[in-house]
Amino acid sequence: MVVDGIVAGLGCRKGTSADDLLSALDAACIEAKITRADLAALATGEIKRTEPGMIELAARLGLTLHIVGDKDLRAAEPRIRTISRLSLAHTDSSSLSEAAALATAGEMSEIIVPRIVSHGATCALAATGAVL
Repeated sequence: MVVDGIVAGLGCRKGTSADDLLSALDAACIEAKITRADLAALATGEIKRTEPGMIELAARLGLTLHIVGDKDLRAAEPRIRTISRLSLAHTDSSSLSEAAALATAGEMSEIIVPRIVSHGATCALAATGAVL
């Protein structure tokens, strides 16, 4: 499913809290000069589907957490700006947060804030052409 608007892609170490994920998300929002209210959705990869912090954060913010499959993460790879060896070691993506954001925001989306790392969590923002 493609989401129109700004999508926050998230990644994290196993067991990362919702508060630590929120720290990364807030840092990305500050960089983009937007507020949490400007976000259309959250996104992450299949590998993070059951992370309690991700699930809690989505519920806390009232946003849908889109789970992106490996095929769609790989399809977004050419548009990624950040290369993380750690991400590559655990996923099929050089930046899970960027790939998840891009895949969820659609083929015409672009990264507006590359991967930010904070307290074991990563966040990147992607937006569709209409928002850009």
